[in-house]
Amino acid sequence: MDDRPGSMPGVRASKARLWFGLTALAALAGIVIQLFVTANLKTGFFKTPTARTLNVFVFFTIQSNLIAGGTSLLLAMNPKRSSLAFNTWRLTGVVAITITGLVYHTVLARLFDLESWALVADNLIHTVVPALTVLGWLIFGPRGLTSRRVARLSVVFPVAWLAFTLIRGAFVHFYPYPFVDVAALGYVPVLINCVWVAALYLGLATGADALDHRLRRGAAATPA
Repeated sequence: MDDRPGSMPGVRASKARLWFGLTALAALAGIVIQLFVTANLKTGFFKTPTARTLNVFVFFTIQSNLIAGGTSLLLAMNPKRSSLAFNTWRLTGVVAITITGLVYHTVLARLFDLESWALVADNLIHTVVPALTVLGWLIFGPRGLTSRRVARLSVVFPVAWLAFTLIRGAFVHFYPYPFVDVAALGYVPVLINCVWVAALYLGLATGADALDHRLRRGAAATPA
């Protein structure tokens, strides 16, 4: 068996390409539908369709879908893809989309009552893409792309997102999620929330690295 990072047999690679392609398509569809839904809202914090549409991209959910979908598309094109930059973004996408699904379904889902295309977009970006990404990573990997260094580097994304969100919020007075709403909670509670989010992210990234090594050892021990 070829145990190089990212390697897999031909038939398995074809199935992986299909899975990764479907994941990328689901992410694209969810984001595009969400953009149109948001642009056509009659109410909201931002008054113009352009401002509302651009604001969609500040949400962690959308960014995690972009990363998960983008890295899945690259894997659909080449399942053997591997580099420090790609490996970091791949792990970032897997962990970020996992947090997206977990936080939404445990904390945020009850805050919304959606219908029509808004419900379609919501299901795609909060349920379908997280499920496809996590299952795709567990089933197809590719294995051997993670390391302690990659796990540490992947934390750059959530820290940068939190910093951007707080700085931008101070100027435009908009915060995408209740747990980072400085206007409602104050800076101390929000910073504590940010520490918890960063700790959750780092814990999941470290756990994903350990699980990847275990799955890789199991695959190597299985006769080809």
